[in-house]
Amino acid sequence: MTEQLSRLIGTIYDAALDSELWPRALEGVCGFVGGSMANIFWQDVVAKTAKRFFEWGADPDYTQLYMEKYSKINPLFPAAYFFPVEHVFNQSDVISQDELRETRIYREWMRPQGYIDFLGCHLEKSTVSCVPTTVIRHERDGWVDRESMSRMRMLVPHIRRAALIGNVISLRTCEGATLADALDGLAAGMFLVDATSRVMHVNVSGRAMLAESSVLRSINGRLTAVDFEADRTLKDVFAAADDGDTAVGARGVAVLLRAAGTERHVAHVLPLTAGARGRAGNAFAAVAAVFVHRTALEAPSAAEALASAYKLTAMELRVLLGIVQVGGGTMVAEDLGISETTVRSHLKHVFEKTGTKRQVDLVKLVAAFESPLRGPEALC
Repeated sequence: MTEQLSRLIGTIYDAALDSELWPRALEGVCGFVGGSMANIFWQDVVAKTAKRFFEWGADPDYTQLYMEKYSKINPLFPAAYFFPVEHVFNQSDVISQDELRETRIYREWMRPQGYIDFLGCHLEKSTVSCVPTTVIRHERDGWVDRESMSRMRMLVPHIRRAALIGNVISLRTCEGATLADALDGLAAGMFLVDATSRVMHVNVSGRAMLAESSVLRSINGRLTAVDFEADRTLKDVFAAADDGDTAVGARGVAVLLRAAGTERHVAHVLPLTAGARGRAGNAFAAVAAVFVHRTALEAPSAAEALASAYKLTAMELRVLLGIVQVGGGTMVAEDLGISETTVRSHLKHVFEKTGTKRQVDLVKLVAAFESPLRGPEALC
């Protein structure tokens, strides 16, 4: 398993620089974890829209159907959105099998394809959307078990690191020793470092960051974070990168670089000691590339706060938001693809948990959780 894992992680990291490798990487993820389809996609839990980034093993027609139709009635959202980034979850963590079988997405999208279960995690989240990666299990794969969950946890930090870096650099491919030249024009700061954090190459944006010295400095030629904890984490990752992709593990996926004021920066570290990346690393005697960029502060979503405050289940939250956005029980049942009896049952529990008695009270309750800086459409 160790050799298979090492090769797979290498492919995942190569996909950070060449997005055409993602289907191959996701195929490897399916083989390692156990599944028939894997993807990385974006889900807006407010607008109820989705966008495919990368996938393997999917039927293109069903993918299109999900993006155009079933993303709007997926019963897993917004509840699945509330899991922390990198937390591996499966279907039963969000919704029971009995409840899922009542829904249209199961009857019309999952069952025709033979899908029975999935496991996944969020690679990134904002206040209204998330970027999950999922491995979907077919009937022939069986149900998600402890072994598959454990294997997924091994891969998640590497998938997230590669996806985040791929998003930062937004390049289709970087060939070998041309890596530094290709990344010199990035808005993000880019630093090539050796195992002792010595800077071997830095792009224009990176030089500006060093000159400003608010988050990063060059001390005796070594890259140093102003924040002590961040500096220690980065140095640990650089040292680990010298031992290969697998050794890096979960460290340094997204290192917060604290600075004075409200601005914050995040650093992502990509090992350069294996695969196609190795040629670039050798050319500069570097073991890692560090990408640093500004990032915005995010506040918790209104729906997340609402679910947490009243301990609402996934379907209770869906029914509550459906009542507010769509209207009566009949329309909510049609929208969610469940029976009116089920809607009434969940609505009864919502009333009990929130201490309300009428649907108009629920509308007022939801309005109280909305940010005054956002319109009513900002609640998922």
